[in-house]
Formats: sequence, structure tokens, C-alpha cells
Amino acid sequence: MSSAPTFKYVEQGGASVLEAAGNWTVFSLRSLGRRHRHWHRTKVSTPQRRPQLIDITRVDHLDTAGVLELLHLAGGGQDADVRAREEGQADLFRVVQSHGVETPPEPHVDWLSHFLAEVGHGVLHIYRQIIALCAFFGETLVVAAGALTQPKRFRPAAIVRQMYDVWVKALVIVGVLCFLIGVVIAYQGVQQLRQFGAETFTVEAVGIGIFRELGVLLTAIIVAGRSGSAFTAQIGTMQVNQEVDAMRAMGLNPIEWLVLPRILALVISMPLLVFWGDMAGLLGGAVACSVYLDFTFVQFFARLRDTVGIWHFYTGMIKAPVFGMIIAAIGCFEGLQVRGSAESVGQLTTRSVVESIFFVIVLDAVFSIIFLLSGV
Repeated sequence: MSSAPTFKYVEQGGASVLEAAGNWTVFSLRSLGRRHRHWHRTKVSTPQRRPQLIDITRVDHLDTAGVLELLHLAGGGQDADVRAREEGQADLFRVVQSHGVETPPEPHVDWLSHFLAEVGHGVLHIYRQIIALCAFFGETLVVAAGALTQPKRFRPAAIVRQMYDVWVKALVIVGVLCFLIGVVIAYQGVQQLRQFGAETFTVEAVGIGIFRELGVLLTAIIVAGRSGSAFTAQIGTMQVNQEVDAMRAMGLNPIEWLVLPRILALVISMPLLVFWGDMAGLLGGAVACSVYLDFTFVQFFARLRDTVGIWHFYTGMIKAPVFGMIIAAIGCFEGLQVRGSAESVGQLTTRSVVESIFFVIVLDAVFSIIFLLSGV
């Protein structure tokens, strides 16, 4: 039977000695409790108590793991002498001691270097994320082009079901928030323009603001937080449950069955939601103007028709399907990135919302520049 490793510290001739006995091999060392070893390492960590001699004359079997453990118990012990019963054990000790390397101290990093490193990592992550998203978007376009050549591959039932979730169920929240935004714009416009005697221009401010920017932007942000996150959570849960892997094993393309219906549903639903949000915003502005300007609804909408051109409405509607496609693509992309656990679902759902809102605002700025250069 193999004997368990034992050790003790003794004093011999005024010198501290570490005496070891038993088997000191990788399979025997597990009998040494971690707490026991840690206590002895701490006890001999000071130079005054560090053993000058390691006595292994009563050690039966020894390997490299045992030598390293004894050196740790000797507080490093790279310069300690060894007393061995067999020359092979002494040679093994000398080889380990000669090749031992102390762990270098952690380099000190000042706050500026740390900040710049974090910024660099963030920029690199954004770059890689954009590349991966573009690749995913390209793959989706290839699958969509293939489906166009075979219309039977489209699944209208799945698209209609997704439209019910992203359009019909979102009507209330989009309508309420856009209505309140219209009230706020009208109130602020009346308060500011009244100083110049131009409070009647509040109608133009409400109309242009809602049509060109706020209606489509607010609707896109609501959809990103509501539907984009839902897409990520749904597909991510399927990833965790290995349902997506099962689809691939059956020869089904997840892009065609999971991603394409959601993108098409949101591309179709976004203009409808934006139109609904525009009407709700105008209604809110009309209510506020009827309170603060004594305008009737007929007067408000008559002035809106005469002073706000139809292209202000078209500029917002042009953005709507693009925003819907981006939100759906990011939501599905992040859902397919989920790996392993429910925690990953939560993290990527949050990332999906943040990225969707970020790209929507960036695209809105790009559209504004394009419309400005084209004189629209």
C-alpha cells in the first residue's frame, strides 16, 4: 500500500529543515489538504523561517509534482540544499530547481493606458460586430433571392403571425406615445413661438417634426425595444434548447424558417406603424393647439394641408421599411449568437436593443444628409 505524504519542520544545528516522508507523487498529493498546505506556505513565507535544507531520505516515491510541492512548502526553496536517500531523487530536485522561474510581478498600468486599452477593445468589438452583421445580412439576402425564384418557399402563415405580434399588438403603445409626443411638441412650440408672435407656426412645427423625424424615429425605438428584443429572446431560447441545431440536422435552413419571416413581417409592418404613429402625433398636436391656440380641429388640419408639403410625409415613410429591416436583422442575428445558457439570452437581448437603436439613429442621420443634399 502507498503511504500518504507527510512533512514537518525541525531545527537541526540552528538551521531550519523540512523533513518529508511517504509518497510524493501527483496521485498521492491530493491527500494533502489545501488548507493545510496553504497554512504551512504562509508560515514559512518569511526569509527567517524558510528552510535551508529539504530532507527527503524517508521519501519512497517522488516525481516532479512532488518536488514542486516540497519547494512550495519550503517557501520557494530554489536555493535550499537537498538530502536524499537515492541519487536519482536528488538529481530530480536539482533539475526542477535549476529550471524554476519565479512568477513575474504584474505590470503596473496607469489609468490612461487602461482607458485607451478599453477604448481600443471597444472599437475592435464594434468593427468585428459590423463585419459579422454584414455577413449575416448578405446571407439573408442570398436566401431571400433563392426564395424569390421558388415562391412556394415563402410561408405566408408565419409572416402573418409575426405581423400580428409586431404590428397589431404594438398599435396601442405606439399610438399613446406618439400622441403624447405631439402634445409636447405643440405645447413647447406655442410657448417658444409666442415670444415672437408666431405661435400659429406651431402647426408647421408639429407636422414637419412628426412626419420627418419623430414619428418614424420614436416608432423605430419602440419596435426595437419590443419586437427586436423579442426576436432575440425567441431565437436565443431555441438555440439554448438546441432546436436550431435540430433544424439544421433535418436539413432546414434557420435563416429561411426563422429569420426571413420575421424580417418580412417587420418590413411590411413598420410603414403601417409609422403611419399610425404620425396620425396619433398629429392628433395630439391638434388637441394641444385647440387648448392653447383656440384652434379647431378643422382649422389645424386645414393649415397643415396648406403649409406642410407631402414630401415631408414621404421622407418619414421611406425610412420606415429600412429601419424595420435593420431592427429585425439585428434581433435575429443576436439570437443566433446565443450560446449555452439563459444568461447569454439576457445579455444578447440587451445588446440587440442597444445595437438596433444605435443603427437606427445612425441611419436616420445618413437619411437626413441625403435628403438635405437632394433638396427634399
